[in-house]
Amino acid sequence: MKKIVNSLLFKVFVAIVLGIVFGLYMPEWFNRIFATFNAFFGQFLSFAIPLIIMGLIMPAISDLGKEAGKMLLLTAAIAYGSTLFSGFMTFFTASNIFPGLLAEHINSTTEIAENTKELTPFFSIEIPAVIDVMSALVLAFVIGLGLAYQEKSTLKLVVSDFQTIIMQVIEKVIIPLLPLFILGIFASMSYSGEVFQILSVFLNIIGVIFGLHILLLILQYVIAGTIVKKNPVKLLLNMLPAYFTALGTQSSAATIPVTLEQAEKNGVSEKVAGFVIPLCATIHLSGSIMKITACAMALMILNEMPFDFAMFAGFIFMLGIAMVAAPGVPGGAIMAAIGVLQAMLGFNEEMIGLMIALYIAMDSFGTACNVTGDGAIALVVDKIAGEEAVVSGQ
Repeated sequence: MKKIVNSLLFKVFVAIVLGIVFGLYMPEWFNRIFATFNAFFGQFLSFAIPLIIMGLIMPAISDLGKEAGKMLLLTAAIAYGSTLFSGFMTFFTASNIFPGLLAEHINSTTEIAENTKELTPFFSIEIPAVIDVMSALVLAFVIGLGLAYQEKSTLKLVVSDFQTIIMQVIEKVIIPLLPLFILGIFASMSYSGEVFQILSVFLNIIGVIFGLHILLLILQYVIAGTIVKKNPVKLLLNMLPAYFTALGTQSSAATIPVTLEQAEKNGVSEKVAGFVIPLCATIHLSGSIMKITACAMALMILNEMPFDFAMFAGFIFMLGIAMVAAPGVPGGAIMAAIGVLQAMLGFNEEMIGLMIALYIAMDSFGTACNVTGDGAIALVVDKIAGEEAVVSGQ
């Protein structure tokens, strides 16, 4: 029971409920307290996002240089390909389903917006970012790639220390304050009369994403089963312990021992499993990109923001890279994605808050999808690596 109460999902759920109650029944001055906090926290997030991008991406890319070899490149290519496949599958599915599914909500949201009561903060403080998001991304890639080829570098130690600081900021400051931030957003929406419309949208989106992630797992194991010439149903069923463990832990890293054991039961060699599973726990994000792509599109449709394939193609390619190493941090994937959402899709503070709430609500399922897909990648890498060894006479 204590574990449930201390979980981020439970805290976000309580924050949403309290936000609705406060917005409906508490006076304006009381709700303006949360509006003031959100104004300050939003500024702090804008300041921290470029630093988060650099702190997560630079060491993730530079660490790839430590494990040179074909297996690393092969695993990274397959994992990134799987992540992109998930993103584009989600785009095409959501772009065909969401406009009709959310049409009624768009009209209702427009009517509410015309008569909305807006909460204003008592005061606001501007905290300018030291570097903009796109500059942070490019700089992270340049430094990360440069360090990947340096065997000994003092800058690597600096980057490693910077990563530790950023993780501490996320774990000790941002994540603990997120429920309060979400409470403020839902209090504002409840006060303005939008909240029940948004909650109805939440349920529709979550249902579609859950169906998509089951379909993705089936496709991954059909492909892997075809390559290794094994029954995909049996392979997928063998990975269910890892799936359900991830549902409970909400962490790809914490599930590694179970994922390793089940991958080996599927016939993956111990050497390949020991390399691929831990690596994929960091770089394979098919479930995470699915949630973020679908939720982003839904919010853009609700806000009547224009989008097209070219916009989301760039977003998906960038997101697949920006989230690397983020699964090791609680809520890291959505934190790493915020900068890309702002820079490439034009998300504002309220939309970011809704994205965080939606993401956390589905965090267990996204993690379970990531972890279970790792087993499929291990099967393919084991097959290819085994054939190369035979050809080379090893």
